Amino acid sequence: MVSLAEDFTIGVEEEYQIINPVTRELCSRQQQILQIAEKVLGEEVQPEVYLSQIEIGTPVCKTLAEVRAEIVRLRQEVIAAAAKDGNQIAAAGTHSFSSWSEQEITPKERYQGLMRDYQQLTREQMIFGCHVHVGISDPQLALCVMNRARVWLAPLLALAASSPFWMGMDTGYASYRTEIWGRWPISGPPLIFESLAEYQALAEALIATGSVEEATKIYWDARLSERYPTVEFRVTDVCMTVDEAVMVAGLVRALARTCYEQAKIDEPFPAARHEVIRAAHWRAARYGLDTELIDVEAMRAVPAQELLEKFLAFVRPSLEEYGDWDEISSLVQQTMQHGNGATRQREVYKRTERLEDVVDFIVAQTAKGIT
Repeated sequence: MVSLAEDFTIGVEEEYQIINPVTRELCSRQQQILQIAEKVLGEEVQPEVYLSQIEIGTPVCKTLAEVRAEIVRLRQEVIAAAAKDGNQIAAAGTHSFSSWSEQEITPKERYQGLMRDYQQLTREQMIFGCHVHVGISDPQLALCVMNRARVWLAPLLALAASSPFWMGMDTGYASYRTEIWGRWPISGPPLIFESLAEYQALAEALIATGSVEEATKIYWDARLSERYPTVEFRVTDVCMTVDEAVMVAGLVRALARTCYEQAKIDEPFPAARHEVIRAAHWRAARYGLDTELIDVEAMRAVPAQELLEKFLAFVRPSLEEYGDWDEISSLVQQTMQHGNGATRQREVYKRTERLEDVVDFIVAQTAKGIT
Protein backbone atom coordinates (compact mmCIF):
# COMPACT_ATOMS: atom_id res chain seq x y z
CA MET A 1 0.00 0.00 0.00
CA VAL A 2 1.15 3.54 -0.73
CA SER A 3 2.49 5.34 2.32
CA LEU A 4 0.22 8.00 3.79
CA ALA A 5 3.32 10.10 4.39
CA GLU A 6 4.26 10.15 0.70
CA ASP A 7 3.89 13.59 -0.84
CA PHE A 8 1.18 14.31 -3.42
CA THR A 9 -0.75 11.10 -2.99
CA ILE A 10 -4.52 11.51 -3.38
CA GLY A 11 -7.47 10.26 -1.34
CA VAL A 12 -11.09 11.07 -2.17
CA GLU A 13 -14.16 10.91 0.08
CA GLU A 14 -17.66 11.14 -1.41
CA GLU A 15 -20.98 11.46 0.46
CA TYR A 16 -23.99 9.86 -1.26
CA GLN A 17 -27.76 10.06 -1.00
CA ILE A 18 -29.80 6.90 -0.42
CA ILE A 19 -32.86 7.06 -2.67
CA ASN A 20 -36.21 5.25 -2.59
CA PRO A 21 -36.70 4.31 -6.28
CA VAL A 22 -40.50 4.63 -6.08
CA THR A 23 -40.91 7.99 -4.34
CA ARG A 24 -37.40 9.29 -5.23
CA GLU A 25 -37.17 10.61 -1.67
CA LEU A 26 -34.26 10.11 0.68
CA CYS A 27 -34.67 6.96 2.76
CA SER A 28 -33.04 5.96 6.03
CA ARG A 29 -31.48 2.65 4.97
CA GLN A 30 -27.84 3.46 5.73
CA GLN A 31 -27.34 0.72 8.31
CA GLN A 32 -28.87 -2.00 6.14
CA ILE A 33 -26.80 -0.96 3.10
CA LEU A 34 -23.65 -0.69 5.21
CA GLN A 35 -24.09 -4.28 6.39
CA ILE A 36 -24.10 -5.42 2.77
CA ALA A 37 -21.36 -3.09 1.48
CA GLU A 38 -18.96 -3.65 4.39
CA LYS A 39 -18.64 -7.33 3.46
CA VAL A 40 -16.80 -6.20 0.32
CA LEU A 41 -15.49 -2.74 1.18
CA GLY A 42 -14.76 -2.91 4.91
CA GLU A 43 -13.86 0.53 6.26
CA GLU A 44 -13.87 2.09 2.79
CA VAL A 45 -17.59 2.67 3.36
CA GLN A 46 -18.79 4.65 6.39
CA PRO A 47 -21.92 6.15 7.96
CA GLU A 48 -22.63 9.88 7.82
CA VAL A 49 -24.75 12.38 9.78
CA TYR A 50 -28.09 11.12 8.50
CA LEU A 51 -29.31 7.56 8.08
CA SER A 52 -30.15 8.54 4.50
CA GLN A 53 -26.45 9.20 3.75
CA ILE A 54 -23.48 6.94 3.15
CA GLU A 55 -19.82 7.82 2.56
CA ILE A 56 -16.97 6.17 0.67
CA GLY A 57 -13.26 6.81 0.97
CA THR A 58 -10.72 5.65 -1.59
CA PRO A 59 -7.44 4.04 -0.62
CA VAL A 60 -4.38 6.27 -0.94
CA CYS A 61 -3.71 6.71 -4.68
CA LYS A 62 -0.57 7.75 -6.53
CA THR A 63 -2.13 8.52 -9.91
CA LEU A 64 -5.36 9.87 -11.33
CA ALA A 65 -5.86 6.55 -13.10
CA GLU A 66 -5.88 4.90 -9.66
CA VAL A 67 -8.32 7.55 -8.39
CA ARG A 68 -10.69 6.85 -11.28
CA ALA A 69 -10.47 3.08 -10.81
CA GLU A 70 -11.13 3.34 -7.08
CA ILE A 71 -14.09 5.73 -7.41
CA VAL A 72 -15.57 3.44 -10.08
CA ARG A 73 -15.08 0.38 -7.85
CA LEU A 74 -16.54 2.05 -4.75
CA ARG A 75 -19.53 3.49 -6.58
CA GLN A 76 -20.18 0.09 -8.17
CA GLU A 77 -20.18 -1.69 -4.82
CA VAL A 78 -22.30 0.88 -2.98
CA ILE A 79 -24.82 1.02 -5.83
CA ALA A 80 -24.97 -2.81 -5.85
CA ALA A 81 -25.43 -2.92 -2.06
CA ALA A 82 -28.23 -0.35 -2.25
CA ALA A 83 -29.89 -2.32 -5.06
CA LYS A 84 -29.85 -5.48 -2.93
CA ASP A 85 -31.74 -3.45 -0.30
CA GLY A 86 -34.17 -2.22 -2.96
CA ASN A 87 -32.78 1.32 -3.15
CA GLN A 88 -30.59 3.60 -5.24
CA ILE A 89 -27.57 5.88 -4.81
CA ALA A 90 -27.34 9.50 -5.95
CA ALA A 91 -24.38 11.89 -5.91
CA ALA A 92 -25.38 15.57 -5.69
CA GLY A 93 -24.83 18.30 -3.13
CA THR A 94 -28.48 18.39 -2.01
CA HIS A 95 -31.60 16.31 -2.56
CA SER A 96 -34.10 18.06 -4.80
CA PHE A 97 -37.16 17.90 -2.57
CA SER A 98 -36.81 15.72 0.54
CA SER A 99 -37.23 17.57 3.82
CA TRP A 100 -34.56 17.63 6.51
CA SER A 101 -37.37 17.32 9.09
CA GLU A 102 -38.07 13.77 7.92
CA GLN A 103 -34.47 12.55 8.23
CA GLU A 104 -33.06 10.59 11.17
CA ILE A 105 -29.68 11.36 12.73
CA THR A 106 -27.28 8.40 12.71
CA PRO A 107 -27.14 6.88 16.24
CA LYS A 108 -23.39 7.32 16.57
CA GLU A 109 -21.81 9.43 19.31
CA ARG A 110 -20.02 11.79 16.91
CA TYR A 111 -23.27 12.72 15.17
CA GLN A 112 -25.33 12.77 18.35
CA GLY A 113 -22.68 15.14 19.75
CA LEU A 114 -23.10 17.44 16.76
CA MET A 115 -26.83 17.41 17.44
CA ARG A 116 -26.31 18.37 21.08
CA ASP A 117 -23.87 21.15 20.23
CA TYR A 118 -25.31 22.66 17.06
CA GLN A 119 -29.02 21.80 17.26
CA GLN A 120 -30.91 23.18 14.24
CA LEU A 121 -27.76 23.48 12.14
CA THR A 122 -27.27 19.72 12.53
CA ARG A 123 -30.95 19.00 11.82
CA GLU A 124 -30.67 20.83 8.50
CA GLN A 125 -27.29 19.30 7.55
CA MET A 126 -28.88 17.43 4.63
CA ILE A 127 -25.95 18.07 2.32
CA PHE A 128 -23.37 15.99 0.48
CA GLY A 129 -19.75 16.93 -0.20
CA CYS A 130 -16.52 15.72 -1.74
CA HIS A 131 -13.25 15.89 0.21
CA VAL A 132 -9.86 15.47 -1.48
CA HIS A 133 -6.77 14.73 0.61
CA VAL A 134 -3.34 15.51 -0.84
CA GLY A 135 -0.36 14.00 0.94
CA ILE A 136 2.20 16.52 2.24
CA SER A 137 4.47 15.15 4.95
CA ASP A 138 5.99 18.48 6.10
CA PRO A 139 3.29 20.25 8.18
CA GLN A 140 4.84 23.69 7.74
CA LEU A 141 4.82 23.30 3.96
CA ALA A 142 1.29 21.91 4.18
CA LEU A 143 0.26 25.13 5.92
CA CYS A 144 1.96 27.18 3.19
CA VAL A 145 -0.04 25.22 0.61
CA MET A 146 -3.26 26.04 2.44
CA ASN A 147 -2.34 29.74 2.58
CA ARG A 148 -1.61 29.89 -1.14
CA ALA A 149 -4.42 27.64 -2.40
CA ARG A 150 -7.22 29.66 -0.78
CA VAL A 151 -7.43 32.14 -3.70
CA TRP A 152 -8.21 29.25 -6.12
CA LEU A 153 -10.91 27.45 -4.14
CA ALA A 154 -13.82 29.45 -5.62
CA PRO A 155 -13.31 28.27 -9.24
CA LEU A 156 -13.15 24.68 -7.97
CA LEU A 157 -16.47 25.24 -6.22
CA ALA A 158 -18.02 26.70 -9.38
CA LEU A 159 -16.89 23.74 -11.50
CA ALA A 160 -18.32 21.12 -9.15
CA ALA A 161 -21.54 22.87 -8.03
CA SER A 162 -24.39 20.35 -7.99
CA SER A 163 -26.98 21.60 -5.48
CA PRO A 164 -29.47 24.03 -7.05
CA PHE A 165 -32.62 22.58 -5.43
CA TRP A 166 -33.57 22.50 -1.74
CA MET A 167 -36.83 21.39 -0.15
CA GLY A 168 -38.63 21.36 -3.51
CA MET A 169 -37.50 24.81 -4.64
CA ASP A 170 -34.93 26.18 -7.06
CA THR A 171 -32.77 28.19 -4.66
CA GLY A 172 -31.22 30.39 -7.35
CA TYR A 173 -27.83 29.02 -6.25
CA ALA A 174 -25.57 26.62 -8.13
CA SER A 175 -24.26 25.29 -4.79
CA TYR A 176 -26.86 25.82 -2.08
CA ARG A 177 -24.93 23.24 -0.07
CA THR A 178 -22.24 25.91 0.36
CA GLU A 179 -24.76 28.28 1.95
CA ILE A 180 -26.13 25.61 4.31
CA TRP A 181 -22.60 24.62 5.32
CA GLY A 182 -21.43 28.23 5.66
CA ARG A 183 -23.71 28.82 8.65
CA TRP A 184 -21.53 26.62 10.84
CA PRO A 185 -19.28 28.70 13.12
CA ILE A 186 -15.90 27.34 11.97
CA SER A 187 -16.48 26.84 8.26
CA GLY A 188 -15.83 28.54 4.94
CA PRO A 189 -12.52 29.74 3.49
CA PRO A 190 -9.47 29.44 5.76
CA LEU A 191 -7.51 32.37 7.10
CA ILE A 192 -3.83 33.01 6.37
CA PHE A 193 -1.45 31.73 9.05
CA GLU A 194 2.10 32.98 9.53
CA SER A 195 3.27 29.77 11.16
CA LEU A 196 2.25 26.29 12.22
CA ALA A 197 2.39 27.50 15.83
CA GLU A 198 -0.19 30.18 15.04
CA TYR A 199 -2.46 27.60 13.39
CA GLN A 200 -2.15 25.24 16.36
CA ALA A 201 -2.69 28.06 18.86
CA LEU A 202 -5.96 28.99 17.16
CA ALA A 203 -7.12 25.37 17.16
CA GLU A 204 -6.27 25.10 20.85
CA ALA A 205 -8.12 28.35 21.60
CA LEU A 206 -11.23 27.16 19.78
CA ILE A 207 -11.18 23.95 21.83
CA ALA A 208 -10.42 25.74 25.12
CA THR A 209 -13.31 28.16 24.60
CA GLY A 210 -15.73 25.34 23.86
CA SER A 211 -16.22 26.59 20.30
CA VAL A 212 -15.33 23.16 18.94
CA GLU A 213 -14.99 19.89 20.81
CA GLU A 214 -11.87 18.81 18.92
CA ALA A 215 -9.72 19.95 16.00
CA THR A 216 -11.46 17.55 13.58
CA LYS A 217 -14.53 19.80 13.90
CA ILE A 218 -12.74 22.79 12.39
CA TYR A 219 -14.51 22.66 9.05
CA TRP A 220 -12.68 25.10 6.79
CA ASP A 221 -12.83 24.58 3.02
CA ALA A 222 -9.14 23.63 3.18
CA ARG A 223 -7.51 22.44 6.38
CA LEU A 224 -4.66 20.40 7.76
CA SER A 225 -6.01 16.92 8.40
CA GLU A 226 -5.82 15.77 12.02
CA ARG A 227 -5.78 12.10 11.00
CA TYR A 228 -3.35 12.04 8.09
CA PRO A 229 -0.31 14.03 6.87
CA THR A 230 -2.46 15.74 4.23
CA VAL A 231 -4.08 19.00 3.24
CA GLU A 232 -7.80 18.28 3.00
CA PHE A 233 -9.80 20.24 0.43
CA ARG A 234 -13.48 20.26 1.44
CA VAL A 235 -14.87 23.06 -0.72
CA THR A 236 -16.90 21.22 -3.37
CA ASP A 237 -20.26 19.56 -3.60
CA VAL A 238 -20.07 15.84 -4.28
CA CYS A 239 -19.71 15.40 -8.04
CA MET A 240 -22.48 13.71 -9.99
CA THR A 241 -20.18 11.82 -12.38
CA VAL A 242 -16.93 9.92 -12.02
CA ASP A 243 -15.39 12.21 -14.65
CA GLU A 244 -16.16 15.28 -12.56
CA ALA A 245 -14.77 13.67 -9.41
CA VAL A 246 -11.54 12.84 -11.27
CA MET A 247 -11.43 16.41 -12.60
CA VAL A 248 -11.68 17.86 -9.09
CA ALA A 249 -9.09 15.43 -7.69
CA GLY A 250 -6.65 16.22 -10.50
CA LEU A 251 -7.05 19.97 -10.11
CA VAL A 252 -6.67 19.78 -6.33
CA ARG A 253 -3.49 17.70 -6.50
CA ALA A 254 -2.00 20.03 -9.14
CA LEU A 255 -2.97 23.09 -7.08
CA ALA A 256 -1.33 21.63 -3.97
CA ARG A 257 1.84 20.74 -5.90
CA THR A 258 2.05 24.17 -7.54
CA CYS A 259 1.62 25.95 -4.21
CA TYR A 260 4.15 23.63 -2.58
CA GLU A 261 6.83 24.36 -5.19
CA GLN A 262 6.22 28.11 -4.92
CA ALA A 263 6.35 27.98 -1.12
CA LYS A 264 9.72 26.20 -1.20
CA ILE A 265 11.28 29.16 -3.05
CA ASP A 266 9.22 31.68 -1.08
CA GLU A 267 7.57 33.11 -4.18
CA PRO A 268 5.17 35.96 -3.35
CA PHE A 269 1.46 35.13 -3.37
CA PRO A 270 -1.74 37.19 -3.11
CA ALA A 271 -2.58 37.61 0.57
CA ALA A 272 -6.18 38.55 -0.21
CA ARG A 273 -8.41 39.78 2.58
CA HIS A 274 -10.74 37.21 4.05
CA GLU A 275 -13.79 39.29 3.07
CA VAL A 276 -12.80 39.15 -0.61
CA ILE A 277 -12.24 35.40 -0.45
CA ARG A 278 -15.66 34.94 1.17
CA ALA A 279 -17.26 37.11 -1.52
CA ALA A 280 -15.56 35.00 -4.21
CA HIS A 281 -16.94 31.81 -2.65
CA TRP A 282 -20.41 33.28 -2.36
CA ARG A 283 -20.37 34.30 -6.01
CA ALA A 284 -19.18 30.84 -7.11
CA ALA A 285 -21.93 29.23 -5.03
CA ARG A 286 -24.57 31.65 -6.32
CA TYR A 287 -23.80 31.61 -10.04
CA GLY A 288 -21.54 28.62 -10.71
CA LEU A 289 -20.23 28.98 -14.26
CA ASP A 290 -23.14 31.06 -15.55
CA THR A 291 -21.68 34.55 -15.21
CA GLU A 292 -18.68 36.38 -13.80
CA LEU A 293 -16.55 35.07 -10.96
CA ILE A 294 -14.14 37.04 -8.79
CA ASP A 295 -10.47 37.01 -9.73
CA VAL A 296 -9.11 37.45 -6.20
CA GLU A 297 -5.59 38.16 -7.39
CA ALA A 298 -6.69 40.93 -9.79
CA MET A 299 -9.46 42.16 -7.47
CA ARG A 300 -12.08 42.26 -10.23
CA ALA A 301 -14.99 40.28 -11.63
CA VAL A 302 -14.19 38.33 -14.81
CA PRO A 303 -16.10 35.83 -16.98
CA ALA A 304 -16.05 32.34 -15.46
CA GLN A 305 -14.22 30.92 -18.47
CA GLU A 306 -11.47 33.54 -18.15
CA LEU A 307 -10.87 32.69 -14.49
CA LEU A 308 -10.85 28.96 -15.20
CA GLU A 309 -8.34 29.44 -18.00
CA LYS A 310 -6.16 31.41 -15.58
CA PHE A 311 -6.52 28.62 -13.01
CA LEU A 312 -5.55 25.99 -15.59
CA ALA A 313 -2.53 28.05 -16.62
CA PHE A 314 -1.48 28.30 -12.97
CA VAL A 315 -1.55 24.53 -12.40
CA ARG A 316 -0.53 23.44 -15.93
CA PRO A 317 3.14 22.68 -15.12
CA SER A 318 2.09 20.32 -12.33
CA LEU A 319 -0.60 18.68 -14.46
CA GLU A 320 1.94 18.16 -17.24
CA GLU A 321 4.49 16.73 -14.82
CA TYR A 322 1.98 14.06 -13.78
CA GLY A 323 0.84 13.46 -17.37
CA ASP A 324 -2.64 14.72 -16.46
CA TRP A 325 -2.89 17.88 -18.58
CA ASP A 326 -4.77 16.45 -21.56
CA GLU A 327 -7.35 14.64 -19.41
CA ILE A 328 -7.98 17.41 -16.89
CA SER A 329 -8.03 20.33 -19.35
CA SER A 330 -10.43 18.33 -21.52
CA LEU A 331 -12.74 17.59 -18.57
CA VAL A 332 -12.76 21.29 -17.58
CA GLN A 333 -13.66 22.26 -21.15
CA GLN A 334 -16.45 19.65 -21.21
CA THR A 335 -17.84 21.08 -17.98
CA MET A 336 -17.70 24.60 -19.38
CA GLN A 337 -19.48 23.42 -22.54
CA HIS A 338 -22.16 21.16 -21.04
CA GLY A 339 -22.58 22.84 -17.65
CA ASN A 340 -21.81 21.79 -14.11
CA GLY A 341 -24.13 19.49 -12.17
CA ALA A 342 -26.41 22.35 -11.14
CA THR A 343 -26.92 23.53 -14.73
CA ARG A 344 -27.64 20.02 -15.98
CA GLN A 345 -30.18 19.38 -13.20
CA ARG A 346 -31.98 22.61 -14.06
CA GLU A 347 -32.10 21.63 -17.72
CA VAL A 348 -33.91 18.41 -16.77
CA TYR A 349 -36.40 20.30 -14.62
CA LYS A 350 -36.98 22.87 -17.36
CA ARG A 351 -37.90 20.05 -19.77
CA THR A 352 -40.16 18.01 -17.49
CA GLU A 353 -41.07 20.24 -14.52
CA ARG A 354 -40.72 17.18 -12.29
CA LEU A 355 -38.17 17.07 -9.49
CA GLU A 356 -38.54 13.28 -9.47
CA ASP A 357 -37.03 13.34 -12.97
CA VAL A 358 -34.14 15.38 -11.60
CA VAL A 359 -33.48 12.67 -9.01
CA ASP A 360 -33.64 9.97 -11.72
CA PHE A 361 -31.13 11.99 -13.74
CA ILE A 362 -28.74 12.27 -10.77
CA VAL A 363 -29.01 8.51 -10.11
CA ALA A 364 -28.14 7.82 -13.75
CA GLN A 365 -25.25 10.31 -13.71
CA THR A 366 -23.88 8.73 -10.52
CA ALA A 367 -23.68 5.36 -12.27
CA LYS A 368 -22.40 6.78 -15.58
CA GLY A 369 -19.21 5.09 -16.76
CA ILE A 370 -18.98 2.52 -13.97
CA THR A 371 -20.09 -0.55 -15.94
